[in-house]
Amino acid sequence: MANFYTDNADLKHHLHHPLMEKIVALRERNFTEAEKYDYAPTDYNDAMDNYERVLDIVGDICGNTIAGNAEAVDHQGASCSDGRAHYADATVENLDVCRKAGLMGMAMPRRFGGLNFPITPYIMAAEIVSRADTGFENLWGLQDCAETLYEFGNEEQRQKYIPRVCEGETMSMDLTEPDAGSDLQSVMLKATQKEDGTWVLNGVKRFITNGDSDIHLVLARSEEGTKDGRGLSMFIYDKRNGGVTVRRIENKMGIKGSPTCELVYKNAPAELCGNRRLGLIKYVMALMNGARLGIAAQSVGVSELAYREAHQYALERRQFGKAIIEFPAVSEMLATMKAKLDASRALLYECSRFVDMYKIYEDIARERSLTADERAEMKHYSRLADALTPLAKGLGSEYCNQNAYDCIQIHGGSGFMKDYACERLYRDARITSIYEGTTQLQVVAAIRYVTTGLYLDMMKSYAAEGFSGELEPLAERLAVLAGKYEAAVKKVSDANDQAYLDFNARRLVEMAGDIIMAYLLLVSAKTNESFVNTVKVYTRMIDAEVTRHCEFIDNCTTADLAAYGI
Repeated sequence: MANFYTDNADLKHHLHHPLMEKIVALRERNFTEAEKYDYAPTDYNDAMDNYERVLDIVGDICGNTIAGNAEAVDHQGASCSDGRAHYADATVENLDVCRKAGLMGMAMPRRFGGLNFPITPYIMAAEIVSRADTGFENLWGLQDCAETLYEFGNEEQRQKYIPRVCEGETMSMDLTEPDAGSDLQSVMLKATQKEDGTWVLNGVKRFITNGDSDIHLVLARSEEGTKDGRGLSMFIYDKRNGGVTVRRIENKMGIKGSPTCELVYKNAPAELCGNRRLGLIKYVMALMNGARLGIAAQSVGVSELAYREAHQYALERRQFGKAIIEFPAVSEMLATMKAKLDASRALLYECSRFVDMYKIYEDIARERSLTADERAEMKHYSRLADALTPLAKGLGSEYCNQNAYDCIQIHGGSGFMKDYACERLYRDARITSIYEGTTQLQVVAAIRYVTTGLYLDMMKSYAAEGFSGELEPLAERLAVLAGKYEAAVKKVSDANDQAYLDFNARRLVEMAGDIIMAYLLLVSAKTNESFVNTVKVYTRMIDAEVTRHCEFIDNCTTADLAAYGI
């Protein structure tokens, strides 16, 4: 029997990070939840045992049901008829199994029927689900929309909708429109308030993942005469009330089990979520940050499967009298794939822990006033989370695509055929660097943490942990790379030219992410020797990458931009 949690020791390593002890204590309110719920943990060890048991269930379902259904789902896909989207037969089975196992609403409070999980073990579950079926994670993972509803909805709305999510109803976030892709300020779906105070929605949404869901969070223009983000509000639409039809579902390259819909709203009843005018400025930003963390987890899940498929094939495939894994060209590819996988996973869970810290403090602030120290700590982790989220999503999705590409390459001609999972994996991977903000938009979000020096401060903080033995020369090399990065940032900043900064932003952000991920692997290797070879391979790889980027910047002036049409 396959189990996608227990067969991966790296997951347990990241789950048992030292910061988790504080995260769990805060999430469980120092374990006073046990006084209200007999199934709530009584201490840290009890909580961690609970997380492991649930992740074991996730791993079992993914290994023995969802992964086995992935090929059938990809072949049948979702369909549209009579104004509704219909899941593939095996997708219906997958959802039913997850509902019966109680795996919906995992991060929601117990009073709404959730499991009260911190973000980190929930994101770990998302990674496992993605490894089983990338497209299914889009359906299962949209339960994290309930987090936005919990944060910004009123208590009546929480009581009305969140228990339904925890019982297994699905969600979607309806943001994009035919003329408003990444530029959400241009959203024009109209929200009209009637005389009795209720709202109706009219217009079209496009590229909506799981668009025929039970409960929708909808970005709509509530302020007459406005054209920018200040005229947008967030609304809750309940499918039970009617008024929305599915015009079509997209015929996509990959993730075919996840229906991507074009929706027509026609006097669809809706409820205002939170305050008017804050839909894009505040609520969607929070929603997107959560979604981007989910795509980072999805990317790691794809990378995990790509590496495993490639490694297994290299062990079994024989050429010239020996397994192809014995050829240096192949073994190097596999080692590099593993390094990229481990690096992106280390970044993912560092980011998720930071998200946990500030989100839990925000939740506590709804119950009581935070102390000055708590407010400072919340602000500190919020800044770190905001800095790492675009790196985790942007660089993790790029590594995901690279690993899927190399998985095909190791399979050779066989990888181009539909007989192997890597062909489906390759198609599924491609979207990760596009949706919920392209890699280019993640660079735009990250560059301010380059110029303010936060990424450099993080590098110095990791370096200060101290490394000895065979890790010491690696730490010394990373210190040199951090110095090169610092010099490159200074050169670009000193030019005092926005176009020059924008042109080099990708190189600076990639360098920051590469070095931070290397440090995270180095920290892991201090306590887990299984990461030693990985950090050696990864450090050597990024040494060449950082040096290449620095040399480009050294030889690039503002006058050179004209050659690029800038």
